[in-house]
Amino acid sequence: MSFLDIEIDRTTSHCEKWNKYKNQDIIPAWVADMDFKAPQPVIDALLKRVEHGIFGYTGMDDETYKAVINFIKRHHNWEIKKEWIVWMDGVIPGINITCRMLEKEDEVVTTTPIYPHFVTATKNTNKTLIQITMKEIKNRWSIDFDELENKITPKSKLFILCNPYNPGGTVFSKDELKKLGNLCVKYDMLICSDEIHADLVINEQAKHIPIASINDEFAKRTITLMAPSKTFNIAGLQSSFAIIADKKLRVRFEKNLRGLGGGINLLAITATKTAYKDGDKWLSELKNYLRENLKLVENFVKNNKKLKMLSCDATYLAWIDCSKLDAKDPYELFLSHGVGLSEGERFGNNDFIRLNFGTTKKNLIQILNKMQKAIDSQ
Repeated sequence: MSFLDIEIDRTTSHCEKWNKYKNQDIIPAWVADMDFKAPQPVIDALLKRVEHGIFGYTGMDDETYKAVINFIKRHHNWEIKKEWIVWMDGVIPGINITCRMLEKEDEVVTTTPIYPHFVTATKNTNKTLIQITMKEIKNRWSIDFDELENKITPKSKLFILCNPYNPGGTVFSKDELKKLGNLCVKYDMLICSDEIHADLVINEQAKHIPIASINDEFAKRTITLMAPSKTFNIAGLQSSFAIIADKKLRVRFEKNLRGLGGGINLLAITATKTAYKDGDKWLSELKNYLRENLKLVENFVKNNKKLKMLSCDATYLAWIDCSKLDAKDPYELFLSHGVGLSEGERFGNNDFIRLNFGTTKKNLIQILNKMQKAIDSQ
């Protein structure tokens, strides 16, 4: 039995995932955190730091920078420099900060359906949002480049990219990223690339490529957002960073960040450093486990002709088309049978649901069984 099969009661930990349906006979499978313990070296390092007993203001140490730089080189073949890194407590603030960098009349471009905070960030900063509908090509979600170029205007100054894609799980190819990057160069748009799921590529034929790593032209206009939070299931510690190679762009970003955040707390520093140094074995086992879980989800979808799901290269989030079900709201249908999924409407399409399969096989099987009963009830 894998250590990832161990059932852990989260109902007393005040976590968002399980608290949403507290005291209800509903299994949560929505928000993107997993039901697995963080790597043991991370837990041990945190315990040791807590035992020190003093939790004063803490600066970032060279060892943590080195751990991040080495991890990114090791896993993504991208050589970054210490001075490129800007620490923050989350990727969402990074997206909002990037939108704040624009002029009042500037437009933001992104794809849809999309992680809801992409849309929220433009609303928070009073920016016009242009949305490009993703399309199905060869059983995967892909960018419609024709629609993208047709919708770009002289006011379009930022493209927000999600790679790997949430929802949908696409890992964009080098050719796709080049095509996107070249359009951003052509129309002089910045790129904010949310790569928080970069380490969770579970299709062994796919490879995550940071768009800023492709060439210097792309790098000088790109703000790459990464974090150990999804990778090692430590989102509650709130650790994230932007990688910005261009000094002028980095100064603009830091200026807009000033007074609103910056830096991460001492326990987040401890966890980040240890996870990136000593978490590779745990991460490898996690990805194998998620591959097996994904197969369970894929088989479930295959056995239900009214459901459809395209290839999922990465993340632990399944984006399932329920448009053929006899239900006005698939989220409500499954909820009434004891499964709390993510509503597709929040991502831009109410015909879909997003299922978090980052849980024990036992729990996932219970989720899928309840979903089957919901479908059979129609």
